[in-house]
Amino acid sequence: METDEYFMQRALELAEKGRKATGENPMVGAVIVKEGKIIGEGYHKKAGGPHAEIEALQKAGLNAKGAALYVNLEPCCHYGKTPPCTDALIKAQIARVVAAIEDPNSKVAGKGFLQLQNAGIEVSVGVLKDEALKLNEVFIKNISEQTPFVIAKIAQSIDGKIALSSGKSKWITCDAARKRGHEIRSMYDGILVGIGTVLADDPILDCRLASNSASPVKIVLDSSAAIPTDSRLLQSKGKVILATTAQAAKGRLKKLEEMGVEIVTTSQDKVNLKELLKALYNEGIYSILVEGGTGVFTSFLIEGLLDKIIVFVSPKIIGGDGKDYVGDLFLREMKDVYDFYIDDVEKVGDDVMLTMYPKK
Repeated sequence: METDEYFMQRALELAEKGRKATGENPMVGAVIVKEGKIIGEGYHKKAGGPHAEIEALQKAGLNAKGAALYVNLEPCCHYGKTPPCTDALIKAQIARVVAAIEDPNSKVAGKGFLQLQNAGIEVSVGVLKDEALKLNEVFIKNISEQTPFVIAKIAQSIDGKIALSSGKSKWITCDAARKRGHEIRSMYDGILVGIGTVLADDPILDCRLASNSASPVKIVLDSSAAIPTDSRLLQSKGKVILATTAQAAKGRLKKLEEMGVEIVTTSQDKVNLKELLKALYNEGIYSILVEGGTGVFTSFLIEGLLDKIIVFVSPKIIGGDGKDYVGDLFLREMKDVYDFYIDDVEKVGDDVMLTMYPKK
């Protein structure tokens, strides 16, 4: 129904307001509608706080009796930091619940819907399902696999180059694309680069061009702890995690720790990405933006660790001697190529932004 989609869209808009504030919890928005009018709405504002459904019920008050609730995720039916939302909906005598998707959390996973139906509440599921899945793609990956959601961001020329042969890359993309890139940074918990990028570009890895200035944790892959102590990254504000190996000198690591750098050591000569991701997840880093360089991106690609890729394509031509973003993959058959589908295409200033997901 078009009306259902209209009110679900509002629930999704409300849910988005909770981005980066809900921690390990999903972003959820709720809208209560009676006789075609919104009488209460809310969203999950922070971990441990009231759920979206409770906020909406509080605003609707006694008018909630006989009304419809629109929510982008199945209402919870278990005790966590807050009581079950299903109990509150039944008590308020909501007549109908329209949800976009089932909660993948095994503590819920259809049980919330069943409890509502057993109480005589009509339940409809699947309205704007795809939009709801994308909104909470980080939460869904986290709860399903207990590992961070990993997205890579690439800025390249139209002939697939990320820099001149000299290594110079400022600037391939336009001002609007770079601003959007910083806004994307602000959406994720961590931003990851290799030591090569630090040595070549001396980046700060902040979100200075974004309207939301909250910068992610900075993560550097550095097997031998070669990062210069006077690098801009270490001199800047914000948490830095150095992912390293037993190759790194203990004295060097101690000095970095004294500077406030957190050290994560993995078991192989090269940083073990799967071990690192598990360690980062256990620290509450639930989403990671990979920004390079070539070796880092190629490793994440080969190991099948990329959940999403955003590519900014500039209408510039650099030529065959320019630097590629992807290293050798040693493929011999077309059936073995890494295949993605384009979910969205958007013009950003002079450039084009492609959002891609791996084909299952």
